[in-house]
Amino acid sequence: MWSSLSCSCLAFLLVVLFFREMTLFAAANFRRFRRRKAVRPNERSAIAKSTQSDLSRLVRTADRVVRKTFEVEMQSFSKLHARYLVEKENRRELSDWDRIKSPNDKQVIPYDYLPQVSGSAALSKLAVLKVNGGLGTSMGINGAKSALEVKDGMTFLDLIVQQVEHLNTTHKVHIPLILMTSFNTHDDTLRIIKKYVSQDISITTFNQSRYPRIWKETLQPCPKHASDDKKHWYPPGHGDLYESLVHTGLLDRLLAEGKEYLFVSNSDNLGAIVDQRILQHMVDTSAEFLMEVTDKTKADVKGGTLIEYDDSMRLLEIAQVPSDHVDDFKSVRKFKIFNTNNLWIDLKALKRVMNGGGMELEIIVNPKLTDDGQAMIQLETAAGAAIKHFKNAHGINVPRSRFLPVKSCSDFLLIRSNIYSLQNGHLYMSESRMFDSVPVIKLGDHFKKISDFQSRFKKIPNIIDLDHLTVTGDVHFGRGVTLRGTVIVVANEGQRIDIPDGCVLENRLVSGNLNMTEL
Repeated sequence: MWSSLSCSCLAFLLVVLFFREMTLFAAANFRRFRRRKAVRPNERSAIAKSTQSDLSRLVRTADRVVRKTFEVEMQSFSKLHARYLVEKENRRELSDWDRIKSPNDKQVIPYDYLPQVSGSAALSKLAVLKVNGGLGTSMGINGAKSALEVKDGMTFLDLIVQQVEHLNTTHKVHIPLILMTSFNTHDDTLRIIKKYVSQDISITTFNQSRYPRIWKETLQPCPKHASDDKKHWYPPGHGDLYESLVHTGLLDRLLAEGKEYLFVSNSDNLGAIVDQRILQHMVDTSAEFLMEVTDKTKADVKGGTLIEYDDSMRLLEIAQVPSDHVDDFKSVRKFKIFNTNNLWIDLKALKRVMNGGGMELEIIVNPKLTDDGQAMIQLETAAGAAIKHFKNAHGINVPRSRFLPVKSCSDFLLIRSNIYSLQNGHLYMSESRMFDSVPVIKLGDHFKKISDFQSRFKKIPNIIDLDHLTVTGDVHFGRGVTLRGTVIVVANEGQRIDIPDGCVLENRLVSGNLNMTEL
């Protein structure tokens, strides 16, 4: 009887396991189907025709003065949109994970291997371009982010101008500064740069493209008129740089002026100064495109990385990674570096590529919501993705000091502190700092906006010996405060903590009514 019962139980268990496996298999395939849902050919054709009709209607609504420029932008967007539909139909993605390899030693070269430079001949052939289209809305900034005072009363733009002007004066060259703005920042930028008229620097601004957002469900353009509200439009990412350089005539102008190399970086990256060693390496190796990368930390797990794919260099962004490989992408085991978006481009090679049909950069789909919750998407591209179109293109693994972006008020505190000093627009780490690394700073939501940040610090604390700072809740810092080692300040809901003037906190947890616990 026991044997019969055991057999029955075993049979029942096997049936349960069989159905469980079938359920899991079906669920996995359903998820795969959902993830790879495609646009059918007849549906794609209908969407493409409807979109083209909408774009033509938009062009007709544009003011005559800007209609030609606007039409060129809509033509470029139409090509991007059509490519997106084809990729959806073919479910095209970098999903063959086994074909993705980490770059080898020849594809990413350590900065220390680059030659020292004695002359400045290459500088006379250089132009500097800053991507200056950001508003800094995440920090509560109204207007161009580059107008924010970040150090010693100077703005991002002040520091950039100082850097280029110093190069021109010291080396007796003429390096022009180019600012790529967006429709969000263009007017602000034009107003700001008037103050540099008397300085030894040539500044040119150009406005990158303005593309229409599309509805997620219909994939049709959101705006109905060229002058529709800004919320229906977007600047299509820094990958638009190449098309905009051509459309505005700036590429031809730079070449006519004898410029052969272009250094591109984000205006909020205060570490991105002109480096003669990298420029000379580009000249010596005839590299047509260089990407500065640096070692990944926990704070950089979402940043794009260089890979080898089908024997060519590619930029891989997290938006391109299949969902079941996102953890692999974030791990430092396979991808040890990330893209700083400091790029060096051979202008003659860029002219050749653009004349040869341009670039098809990987499309990044950026989801957005309207105020009333309707789903939209933006089709964007990344400038670094152009690396696959150039000869002898490779990465340079640079020191972390070349990547000092200000994306949050936590970054803002670090830059404003005595960790850094200024010289000719360049930030230098203080010699009083015992370690080469910078402290980890995590400020809570009460410090998210610049106005809140400024109201909570009577004066920036002395953090020269700080390793880690975490602050959450309603916390205010007095004057002359010193933070050392690891400091954690936690104000619970309904509490307020005031760190008094002259207070020294070293390896302390502060909570409640200034209750201090040694860490």
